Amino acid sequence: MPPRILISDSLSPAAIDIFRARGIEADFEPALGKDEARLAAAIGAYDGLAIRSATKVTAEILARAERLKVIGRAGIGVDNVDIPAATAKGVIVMNTPFGNSVTTAEHAIAMMFALARQIPAADASTQAGKWEKNRFMGVEIAGKTLGIVGCGNIGAIVADRALGLKMRVIAYDPFLTEERAQALGVEKVELDALLAHADVITLHTPMTPQTKNILSAEALARTRKGVRVVNCARGGLLDEMALARALDDGHVAGAALDVFAVEPATENPLFGRANVVCTPHLGASTSEAQEKVALQVAEQMSDYFTRGAVANAVNFPSITAEEAPRLAPFVALGEKLGLFIGQIARSGVQSLSIVFEGHIAQQKTRAITAAALSGLLKPILEDVSPVSAPAIAKERGIAVEEITREAQSGYESLLALAARTAEGEIRVAGTVFHDGRPRIMRIGEIGVDAEFAPSMIYTQNEDRPGFIGRFANVLGAASVNIATFALGRDAPGGCAVALVAVDGALLEGTLDEIRALPGVKQATTLKF
Repeated sequence: MPPRILISDSLSPAAIDIFRARGIEADFEPALGKDEARLAAAIGAYDGLAIRSATKVTAEILARAERLKVIGRAGIGVDNVDIPAATAKGVIVMNTPFGNSVTTAEHAIAMMFALARQIPAADASTQAGKWEKNRFMGVEIAGKTLGIVGCGNIGAIVADRALGLKMRVIAYDPFLTEERAQALGVEKVELDALLAHADVITLHTPMTPQTKNILSAEALARTRKGVRVVNCARGGLLDEMALARALDDGHVAGAALDVFAVEPATENPLFGRANVVCTPHLGASTSEAQEKVALQVAEQMSDYFTRGAVANAVNFPSITAEEAPRLAPFVALGEKLGLFIGQIARSGVQSLSIVFEGHIAQQKTRAITAAALSGLLKPILEDVSPVSAPAIAKERGIAVEEITREAQSGYESLLALAARTAEGEIRVAGTVFHDGRPRIMRIGEIGVDAEFAPSMIYTQNEDRPGFIGRFANVLGAASVNIATFALGRDAPGGCAVALVAVDGALLEGTLDEIRALPGVKQATTLKF
């Protein structure tokens, strides 16, 4: 019986032709995605689901998806898919992460021009029969400083276009290296410097806890008077009420927004202002981009069903069914070790070295490397996956080195990561025992033995008597239960580390109390 795919959003007819040419049944029902009840009733008959943004794939729909194996999103954003529910159901979620890049970058440039020359307001005035030539005084783009927040794939394209317009380009991105910045022709700066010097600020970063309201009221107050703001990335990257106040008092000269905190945005505090340009999330809306992502998703889904290939999956590494039993535990280990580094690093990672030692060095290690990079980048880039992580690391100039060698540590297999940052090197190593559970075995030169837990605390401290008691008292007073407590030190009275698994989340105030304990050098909460 051939695979059967449901296309529940509007998709190019060329995509349907690809499915059918590969022997896959494709039912085109573009109105179905807007009716959750009808979609839930129909989904049980399909092996694949091809969507754009209108279809919301909820946990309830996935619960009815008895045959579903893969969801293909024509576009980059997968916030309309319940990824944890799909993963738990064993459904692979694919997207097309680079098909919209040029289109979105061009929209940002167009919005910048519209803002600088007041084109929408001037158009409305002229078409209303007025001739207000003196009212619409614009500013030149050439010679101005463009500040790019997030210099990944789209941000780099914006930088290239801006340099062609003779702008000076500065960029803030924790993962952008000096070498990559030089290659792009941009100046890498910290966020405060960008805010202080940019004439125009454009946002091109994903929406994560770290980037939410990155343009807050406080950040906007640190910008230069007369700055213009462009956001074609994600709603919620800026505080809309704070931006409205900054526009009212004249500190911000104008704003151009394609995305909003709540969409569809039928009302917003920024609407109705002459110095604000708004579009309804059109960043990816060109015929070329829509054709491109439709063809890509059709090819990827067809390859999965006909050849077993997995491409651009956000919840599954690129490994074959035959390799999975051997590699899966080490893929999980690599991701968790990378996630450990990503959460304790105090500055952007410039390079990552991965050592495969023992039996694992003889296996196909690319999926493990991809998983380690995914974990490393995930604290900053929420949407990163083992498939997209290598390309993202390359875009940001993060050098990756893989080393394979025979067993030297006494373990059958050992995986060791070393990340270079502006503040020094972070090293961690782990293995997988016969129970199949990944473990941390070494942090720097300090030996530990700790299983990963959903919620953990990592501390680095001076090896002094009484530390454990004081640490435990802080957690006890906060009603935080300790599940496991792993310790290690380099020498008596020297440097010590602790990895503590706790039940539930830790409040920031409790973490501050731990940091204030005598001898504590670093205290960080970890999520795995």
